[in-house]
Amino acid sequence: MRLRAISLLVADYDVAIAWFTASLGFTLAEDTDLGGGKRWVRVVPPGGRTGLILAKALLPQQIAAIGQQGGGRVWLFLQTTNFDRDHAAMTAAGVHFLEEPRREPYGSVAVFEDICGNRWDLIEATA
Repeated sequence: MRLRAISLLVADYDVAIAWFTASLGFTLAEDTDLGGGKRWVRVVPPGGRTGLILAKALLPQQIAAIGQQGGGRVWLFLQTTNFDRDHAAMTAAGVHFLEEPRREPYGSVAVFEDICGNRWDLIEATA
């Protein structure tokens, strides 16, 4: 078994697709119209197998959860094999980093926010 995808609440499908593909270099793997304004949208990071299902928030509690799915903590981890290259590319693409890169015993890391305000780690693990 493997984890295929994680749902991420977004305000707008097309805005989220544009951000994830342009800012993070993700691939739009699926975009299927399900009718009634719903779509099945899956984006996948370069070289990755697990993707994000971009789920448009409709109900008040879903809308309130946009950007807060991790409760204000880092909850998504984007692993790279070249931290400096990817940090520079993401910065140039306008990704908002909340801190300067730091070196930890487990690797190089910096926290950034996605278009919705969710916190992520960009990380190059040492092992």
